[in-house]
Amino acid sequence: MAAPQNYLAVIKVVGIGGGGVNAINRMIEVGLKGVEFIAINTDAQALLMSDADVKLDVGRELTRGLGAGANPEVGRKAAEDHREEIEEVLKGADMVFVTAGEGGGTGTGGAPVVANIARSLGALTIGVVTRPFTFEGRRRANQAEDGIAGLREEVDTLIVIPNDRLLSISDRQVSVLDAFRSADQVLLSGVQGITDLITTPGLINLDFADVKSVMSEAGSALMGIGSARGEDRAKAAAIMAISSPLLEASIDGARGVLLSISGGSDLGLFEINESAQLVSEAAHPEANIIFGAVIDDALGDEVRVTVIAAGFDGGQPPAIVRDPVVKSTPAASPAAPERPATRPSYGSIGSVTSRSEGESGSRHSDGPSTTTASPVPPQVQPARQPYVESPAEELDVPDFLK
Repeated sequence: MAAPQNYLAVIKVVGIGGGGVNAINRMIEVGLKGVEFIAINTDAQALLMSDADVKLDVGRELTRGLGAGANPEVGRKAAEDHREEIEEVLKGADMVFVTAGEGGGTGTGGAPVVANIARSLGALTIGVVTRPFTFEGRRRANQAEDGIAGLREEVDTLIVIPNDRLLSISDRQVSVLDAFRSADQVLLSGVQGITDLITTPGLINLDFADVKSVMSEAGSALMGIGSARGEDRAKAAAIMAISSPLLEASIDGARGVLLSISGGSDLGLFEINESAQLVSEAAHPEANIIFGAVIDDALGDEVRVTVIAAGFDGGQPPAIVRDPVVKSTPAASPAAPERPATRPSYGSIGSVTSRSEGESGSRHSDGPSTTTASPVPPQVQPARQPYVESPAEELDVPDFLK
């Protein structure tokens, strides 16, 4: 008689390096279910603090259990030296998440090795990593970029979460400890947003094959998270997710989208439809949208939306949508100064935002100009004299003539 087969997808989450191990500790703490946790580190002391199902101390001969000293080459060699052990603990997995904090030694150098092993075993391999905070220094940032580029070559899908963006959704008094905890929480959301679709019995169920159809060989992916309560909560959560500060680019052009909506038992069909429609309108017209809804009474009246968009190269800078948000404000003019105020730390993103606002502003100014077309012609001539001697007249000239 044949042995009974396991028909459940086997999902393993590997945390490699200090950041990765901290992230899976957080996942274990909040009770992420249906997955097996594997902690890999060159720092034996940090491994002792982990509650992971499997702990693998790599580079014992190379580092003597004292860590990689923020040297990615040491991390890579440590993982390579223990390739057979890593292969052994990954065997039988249908899906492997490789999570790490990029910029250090073990995670940056070892994550591509782990991903390569997982993929060679036939597992759908997804990287979920963080880019370091600016205050962690240029050297760490450069190492992170190299590590991300190396990991992208070895995974089916790579989700990169820029830690600096967490500052835009944090209080100014946030401690360094809480900032890193927030990074762990976002890594958790990235993994949970995918695994819950497969492992949690839902109102609208998905299986492993659905997820694989979107994530297999999808390249770079973007992740947005939104949650809301009260009136229009599902719509508000969807808008938050597709315009999330965590998104490094717009989801426009994404040909594969995973959409997870979670709520209490009062989650309505109309609410689900409304939020799903918002996301589908933001993605590519031909996008393959895999959608699941999970009922979780622990959420109360909160609705959470997680969007993972994949299947495109690069993407556009955030064209912050965000039409529904603009329409909700009665006047366009006060909306413009509010945007930069909410994103003080975006750097180049700030300029992108202002450009998109400028375009929307010009669209708004075209509207009034058509309604005042009849009185305008007499003022065409004075339009050439804004800098001559009558600044007061300049203020009366419509925007589109300036």
